[in-house]
Amino acid sequence: MEILNQLEIVEERYEKLNELLSDPDIVSNTKKLMELSKEQRSIEKTVTVFREYKSIVKQIEETKELLEIEEDKDMKEMMQEELKELEPSLAPLEEELKILLLPKDPNDSKNVVVEVRGAAGGDEAALFAGDLLRMYTRYAESQGWKVDILERSEIGIGGVKEATFVVSGEEVYSKMKFESGAHRVQRVPSTESSGRIHTSTATVVVLPEVEEVEVDINENDIRVDTFASSGAGGQSVNTTMSAVRLTHMPTGVVVSMQDERSQIKNKEKAMKILRARVYDMFQQQEQAKHDAERKSKVGTGDRSERIRTYNYPQNRLTDHRIGLTIQKLDQIMEGKLDEVMEALRIAEQTEKMAELNKGDEL
Repeated sequence: MEILNQLEIVEERYEKLNELLSDPDIVSNTKKLMELSKEQRSIEKTVTVFREYKSIVKQIEETKELLEIEEDKDMKEMMQEELKELEPSLAPLEEELKILLLPKDPNDSKNVVVEVRGAAGGDEAALFAGDLLRMYTRYAESQGWKVDILERSEIGIGGVKEATFVVSGEEVYSKMKFESGAHRVQRVPSTESSGRIHTSTATVVVLPEVEEVEVDINENDIRVDTFASSGAGGQSVNTTMSAVRLTHMPTGVVVSMQDERSQIKNKEKAMKILRARVYDMFQQQEQAKHDAERKSKVGTGDRSERIRTYNYPQNRLTDHRIGLTIQKLDQIMEGKLDEVMEALRIAEQTEKMAELNKGDEL
């Protein structure tokens, strides 16, 4: 049976990793040690559940064998009761194992670069973008993740024209990847005296953070321009040429950075964003090939797609991709996004499960 074979292979790999992690040559190689430890952690739960499954299957088989030869009536009844308890426990474990074997997004364990921008709606859109930035920051804090603001452009009344930040921690992309798209808000702006409800939008892009080795960017393909920074918040004029603009000539991706006083630091930050954007562009092109026949309703594809509406008067959040409606918008805006993220994760898993061979039983 294919799934059982896959599980056996995973278990064998897990045992091999245990051996490798005790090897002095591996222990002395920090990079390799971290790489193998990460792989071990990624399959540990699958192996634990599989071993529990095998243990129950073995108990059932042994009990049935004994039942055939046992003559004592009371003992037979005890064994039958034991089977009644054991057999129903297999189905939930089978479902869990199928989910654990689903193809994993190779980016799921990565940190992310997030870009939030005010879109349609003027100042109100910028205010909403600021609210989204605060929401994501609070959510990250609740997960024990670290947020590093790379760039932030504000408007005078507290809104955010655009902000770029890195979120670092465990499995960040796996939870944040569904946030890319257009977010729509419906509320009475603080600047509206007549009490009319306005509709504005902000856009969010979530990119997996990538290392230099993961995307082939030739230094000769990057044009570096330097210019005078306008200073923090666009206030004081900085006469030094500390601001940096990087242009990746083959793709046309452009990144400007002026938040730091140091040109070197601005270039480092710009390169982090450039790598993420170029990597994402290549990924989007690959995804487009696979999605020619089928497009995931929960996926991370079309960045212009309206994915969610935040209705303040009714305290309601609606995710249009999966038809989710939650009447807790006030809590969600405080960073309590777990219910939303979990619903999106389950929807993705359901889609993947539907693609598997339905007749393939354990």
